[in-house]
Amino acid sequence: MPTVTWGRVDPARRAAVIEAAEAEFGASGFSGGSLNVIARRAGVAKGSLFQYFADKRDLYAFIADIGSQRVRAYIEQLILELDPSRPFFVFLTELLDAWVAYFAEHPRERALHAAASLEVDTDARISVRSVIHRHYLDVLRPLVRDAVARGDLRADSDTDALLSLLLLIFPHLALAPYMRGLDPVLGLDEPTPEQPALAVRRLVAVLAAAFAASPNALVNSAPKRSEEVT
Repeated sequence: MPTVTWGRVDPARRAAVIEAAEAEFGASGFSGGSLNVIARRAGVAKGSLFQYFADKRDLYAFIADIGSQRVRAYIEQLILELDPSRPFFVFLTELLDAWVAYFAEHPRERALHAAASLEVDTDARISVRSVIHRHYLDVLRPLVRDAVARGDLRADSDTDALLSLLLLIFPHLALAPYMRGLDPVLGLDEPTPEQPALAVRRLVAVLAAAFAASPNALVNSAPKRSEEVT
């Protein structure tokens, strides 16, 4: 995380470093990302970056946190608008529809998510994904806990397993409709306008079959018409 020096830097310079780092890591990931390029784009000396952050991986984790906070702010507001007190799997379907649409409309967040998900350097991947997973779980755990309290999930449900599956599904749906080669099975390699919504419903149906207390858990989650799908 940033050093004390970073907190004393002019806000405009901080913003320039963040913008440059997001662009470089989003385009090239951690392994391919260049501190020289980041420094040049930000208009600072490369040595200044080491006054602000312990090393490249520290900067990368910080940038992941900044991006994750933006996504989290959006999703938390969306959760309130969608009303999480409704039946869990109906709510989850609409949440994932909106999630897919969000990443269609926010290529910067999509690029950062891809860089974190596909990073080949093990230490860097662990550092950045631990940050991202913390934000995911801070949002998803209360939703699952409330679903248990309402009786939406089977009494014997393994909620840790459900959370683990959600940690796979959310990042996958952030990227697969927009990056070829990630999901040929659900038709997301070259999706039609309807395909992401259909994929969402197939995935949620599997979760509901495994965890829902009621066989009618998805009664209100019919696929959207093509003109409604992003």
